[in-house]
Amino acid sequence: MINIYLRFYEELNDFIPKHLSKKILEKELLLSTTVKDLVESFNVPHTEVDLILVNGQSVSFDYKIADQDRVSIYPVFESFDISSIQHLQKKPLRNPCFFAEKYLWKLTRQLRLLGINTICDDALNNYQIIDRIVTNNEILLTRSTKQLMHNKVTRGYCIRSDKPFEQTVEVIKRFDLKRLMQPFSRCMLCNGHIYAISKQDVQQYLEPNTILFYDDYFKCKDCKQIYWKGSHYQQLQKFVNRVNNLLC
Repeated sequence: MINIYLRFYEELNDFIPKHLSKKILEKELLLSTTVKDLVESFNVPHTEVDLILVNGQSVSFDYKIADQDRVSIYPVFESFDISSIQHLQKKPLRNPCFFAEKYLWKLTRQLRLLGINTICDDALNNYQIIDRIVTNNEILLTRSTKQLMHNKVTRGYCIRSDKPFEQTVEVIKRFDLKRLMQPFSRCMLCNGHIYAISKQDVQQYLEPNTILFYDDYFKCKDCKQIYWKGSHYQQLQKFVNRVNNLLC
């Protein structure tokens, strides 16, 4: 038997039962295992972990657990540089692109509204999603810990909240995205970039009252969706202001 002691810190406790959270846990193992497998045996995805100390020393995911090891597991420090100790996750992407699973459609639209590059393709199955994010170096947004435990997945985040607004704030804070926010620069339907267009170029597609009361129009380069600053714009602007106020 191998006896070890471990503790999960901060938001990693979101994944484990409350009676086990924020305390030193004693665990018996029949055989030695990697620290990655140990972490994920508690339903904690490796993509959420950025630093592991064993007996006070930083180790990698493939470290083999030994008898009497004391293991401390810390979450991702996206806004801090801990590379002098050991950084298990890759450096934050300068211009990240997210892939949100299909049931996170409201989150997807809200991130696009804020100008955050976010893909959502409900035609893909789980295996195809993993192949896509690996090929395109995308960050997986999901509420499934099992998806994040796949060995190929190196970037991802498990959404905690079930409320779209809270989910959006989670992602912005977790990946320190405030600097990248450019509200109303992306199409909420397809993620394409939006550009200004003249009234003359769009009037044939709009209702007479729309042309009469509004002058500023925009069009998506990809799906050709047309936007204007109607009554809905005021509601969207309130959403943007609400997010900004929480990030101050």
